[in-house]
Amino acid sequence: MSRVPLADVALGGGLAVLVLGTSLLEVGPPGPAGSTGWGAIGLAVALAAALAVRRRAPVLTLVAANAVTALWFAFDYHGRLVTASALIACYTLAAHRGWKAGVLGGVATAAVTVLTVRFTLGGQWFSDQVLNAIPLEAAATALGAAVFSHRAFAAGARERAERIAQARSDQAKAQAAEERLVIARELHDVFGHTMAAISVQAGVAVHVMERRPEQVVAALNAIKRISDDGLAEVRVLLGVMRSDETRTLTASGGLKHLDKLLDVPGVSVELTTDDPRPLPLAVDLAAFRIIQESLTNVRRHARATRVRLELTYRASELEVVVRDNGTGAGTGTGHGIEGMTARAHALGGALTAGPVEGGFEVRCVLPVEGDA
Repeated sequence: MSRVPLADVALGGGLAVLVLGTSLLEVGPPGPAGSTGWGAIGLAVALAAALAVRRRAPVLTLVAANAVTALWFAFDYHGRLVTASALIACYTLAAHRGWKAGVLGGVATAAVTVLTVRFTLGGQWFSDQVLNAIPLEAAATALGAAVFSHRAFAAGARERAERIAQARSDQAKAQAAEERLVIARELHDVFGHTMAAISVQAGVAVHVMERRPEQVVAALNAIKRISDDGLAEVRVLLGVMRSDETRTLTASGGLKHLDKLLDVPGVSVELTTDDPRPLPLAVDLAAFRIIQESLTNVRRHARATRVRLELTYRASELEVVVRDNGTGAGTGTGHGIEGMTARAHALGGALTAGPVEGGFEVRCVLPVEGDA
């Protein structure tokens, strides 16, 4: 159970002391002139207790404040300051329960005021005392209702702000996850291409080491060039991870760098293209990476001697076809195929990969209309 706020205890105690003090000293507005005795002290204590729990039990506080006020005048104790307790109770009820409860409390307090003035003070139904008291009770109720509305608005604003902050946090997490996936996909393609090429060149060096040692130097130079290119691409990707600039992903990728993918040792790559034209940035990079992964798979798995690469530029799409004459491409599943498919789907395109008559084929269609 929560503790009673010290401010409310001080409010109730302070008002009780003022009521008793002004009654004993007979100061303040004129009113009943009866002597102050133990009954007045009891009513003052009851008043202090009611105001101390006003936030936890506003209805009880209103009932107690009206009862104490009516009894105070019924026993003819001096002073009118006791009526302030009813005003505080009206404000509290409206501030903590809303304007509807506040209006009901204010009407009840007004009725008690009218009855008290009529039957304990001997006044008229709508005397000056009534006409002075009711506007004060209405004002206290209106002030409480305004405070309740302000608190509700502030709470709603805080809730909306929290929802917006949570949504932004979730969006940032999703964006970070997507960026990590993109970087992982890029690294997979770069390392896969580089290591496959190095493996092929190393195999060539071992194979010709004794019979044609002059070709070993060429193979080692090719390994160095491939390694340098791979390291350069890795540095680009690491730079992207440290900044928000995604355009640097194309520093070593994109179809303008396609020629460096076509040198596949032991495999003849035939490139067919028609009416090439500039592509949206994302489509250009995706097409390059798909071709790179496809040729890497040829090196690793296909045991092919010939690859046909077709780039078909249409009005609204780019079609990429990589077809080899190998026999070891597998079933068309794996992380490389998954990565290529994800690239195509991310741009609204489609990709199929699988065995065909006489080899293995990767076919991808990427839309190029609008901003990709």
